[in-house]
Amino acid sequence: MNKRKILLAVNDGETSFKAVRYVGDICGRMSDCEICLLNVSPEPPPYYYLEGHSLADYVKERNAEADILFKKVIEDILQPAGIAPARISTRSYVISQAETISAAIRAVQREGGFETVVVGKRGVSKAEEFLFGSISNAMAQSCESFTVWIVA
Repeated sequence: MNKRKILLAVNDGETSFKAVRYVGDICGRMSDCEICLLNVSPEPPPYYYLEGHSLADYVKERNAEADILFKKVIEDILQPAGIAPARISTRSYVISQAETISAAIRAVQREGGFETVVVGKRGVSKAEEFLFGSISNAMAQSCESFTVWIVA
């Protein structure tokens, strides 16, 4: 039996938790569903290095924060939905200079062969979306070989 591989981008925002609950509701009823929780962090701010920290320090801090988030999502939402821990994996990703969050999600999708990517839609104004872009819009525009679920 082929496994359904879902890449679920998570952060500590409410729409992210809605996306997790949605995936939990669906995958909790399916035995062939595997979920990878992905947390993408921006690159460190410039002052971070001026304070004497290294990229390794930043990655370690962000990974620790992601692990706390993953634990909460798994224990509070996915396991109660009937998804066994063996069907859940996690990945923390710190973007490099000039890389976007949506590009990072796509890179992990390609690398892992995920057929579905799930993101929460963050509430941004039309002006903000025009100036800074939208992760959900970028994902929807780039999904040539995979499905994207955008949860609002």
